[in-house]
Amino acid sequence: MNTLTITRPDDWHIHLRDGAALAHTVPAAAQHFNRLICMPNLVPPVRTVEDAAAYRERILAHAPQGVPFDPRMVLYFTDETPASEIAKAKATDFMQAIKLYPAGATTNSQSGVSDIRKVYSVIEQLEEHQFPLLLHGEVTQSHVDIFDREKRFLDDVLAPLLRQFPKLKLVLEHITTSEAAHFVLEQGRNVAATITPQHLLFNRNHMLVGGMRPHFYCLPILKRQKHQTVLLEVATSGNPKFFLGTDSAPHAQDKKENACGCAGCYTAPIAMQLYAEAFEQAGRLDKLEGFASHFGADFYGLPRNTDTITLVKQDYAVPASYPYLDDQTLVPLRAGETLPWSIQ
Repeated sequence: MNTLTITRPDDWHIHLRDGAALAHTVPAAAQHFNRLICMPNLVPPVRTVEDAAAYRERILAHAPQGVPFDPRMVLYFTDETPASEIAKAKATDFMQAIKLYPAGATTNSQSGVSDIRKVYSVIEQLEEHQFPLLLHGEVTQSHVDIFDREKRFLDDVLAPLLRQFPKLKLVLEHITTSEAAHFVLEQGRNVAATITPQHLLFNRNHMLVGGMRPHFYCLPILKRQKHQTVLLEVATSGNPKFFLGTDSAPHAQDKKENACGCAGCYTAPIAMQLYAEAFEQAGRLDKLEGFASHFGADFYGLPRNTDTITLVKQDYAVPASYPYLDDQTLVPLRAGETLPWSIQ
């Protein structure tokens, strides 16, 4: 197959940052994706519908002309989130979900939820209004090994949560383990998962063998090859419970290439080429459109996009870096490498 035309995809998990960063991150994402679920872990976080509306306007100010583009906004779940904010968010035409970061789990998560049982009154409203809960699924206790934190979250937090709220509409984001994949498969239609390109293409050997490669470092961290294999199986299976979420996370080069580097892979400009490579490796390119363009929209109750993009089997040279803030640069995943797919 030399060309593949698919419905324009959506990215159901992306970080755009704020301020001057938007001049670079928004056009990069909008060139291939229509709808974006825009992560709320800014400084300060997007705590209210008013915060989200203002952030959306800042994003739209950098949207390229002539392409469909619809940033979908997300509340940042804190211990103090009022239950009344859920009905308010549900009543808008631009709010899509609320994001729960366990406090301390990842970038700018210090204001996250300290104990999920403290916010059950808000989760009751999520279930009642069928307003989706997005989860960073890792425990944060210091004694739990970083490679085990997702599985422990499933056992200690998520399974009890769904027993308490069986109709809760929920997305387990950026899953990284076979246990998470099987957990999602065992749940009803109200539970889904996103998967990043790096977790389909790579495992922890790529990050650690022969030297530490900071641009492969993200959270949840890359796992063993056996987990990568299962993720690729479910992503390419055509099961609508799994769909695209890049978790593209820009950090300036000096923040990544650092003695204590930031977590996050920047993939927005090349994400579709990366997913195409993964699906081709699995021999299931015919399943890419569902994963990238159909299943997320269906889960969120939104119409599928009507325009298309075309992937071409033609080498693409990934830039060594992209411009970012002031004199800083962004180094993407696979910087300086050649990908087998381009976008026409």
